[in-house]
Amino acid sequence: MICSAKGCRQQATWALLWNNPKLHTTQRRKVWLGCDEHRVTLGDFLSMRGFLRETVPVDAIPADAG
Repeated sequence: MICSAKGCRQQATWALLWNNPKLHTTQRRKVWLGCDEHRVTLGDFLSMRGFLRETVPVDAIPADAG
């Protein structure tokens, strides 16, 4: 699994679970993957828009996320 940050090719260690409440049901979770270096900046981007729901280690991604 590779980090979702633009241009980053590092292995992802974090999963940022998010949804856009204007487009998705409250239960739906989309996933961005983040390395240790980009976890905070990806999370900040999603948080500023009110999309970030949870950040978990990649080995804890819920089976129904995607």
